[in-house]
Amino acid sequence: MSTTTRAPAEASAWVRLGRVAKRALAMELAVYASIGRFLTRRPAIPRGAVGFGYHKPVLTILVIFIVLSAVEIPIIDLIVHRWPAVRISMLVLGIWGLTWMLGLLCAYLVRPHTVGPEGIRVRAGLETDLALSWDDIASVGRRLQVDEPKSPKIVEQDASRTLFVRLNNETDIEIELERPTTVQLPGHGESGGAQEVTAVRIWVDDPTAFMDEVRRHLAPVRDEQG
Repeated sequence: MSTTTRAPAEASAWVRLGRVAKRALAMELAVYASIGRFLTRRPAIPRGAVGFGYHKPVLTILVIFIVLSAVEIPIIDLIVHRWPAVRISMLVLGIWGLTWMLGLLCAYLVRPHTVGPEGIRVRAGLETDLALSWDDIASVGRRLQVDEPKSPKIVEQDASRTLFVRLNNETDIEIELERPTTVQLPGHGESGGAQEVTAVRIWVDDPTAFMDEVRRHLAPVRDEQG
């Protein structure tokens, strides 16, 4: 391989590494910000908007993982207490893992979907935060859909390109857009970064209340289940 070919490849590798590091740092900061919002009871809801949770399908799983992580710390400490270096390392790692899981749970609780005067904000965990203005939205409707595990995040069919923000492979609200709209997704590649979509499907714990709030701002609204 020539020096000229190697240089761009190495530069590209460093760029990818930088992106990964930047994303990891952003997620780490989001963990602590979410815990802070939860402790101070300040959910990320814009002024005049109403928040709608989407955490019920994953709440039990997250709580189980948090409990197991908390129980694991003293057990491992008891096993490795004779080796101070290992003990300290495992304590730091265990506490960091527990904090991360707590932050993820808090993110689900304090970063809800919102409906307000400016439009709909679509959230998911620590990273996803999509702002869709009412000018962008053509209609909103209820439609339950359960997909196969590991289904693609973006599905193309004919002229449509739909973004799925699933919880446990399920969505129950469909937001159709007036025109192809660019949204910024976490990560890079085929389903990350800037993506142009014509519809967004999400999961909402209380779709009835969500649709009631949408009706205050938008027409037409489709209220169909199935």
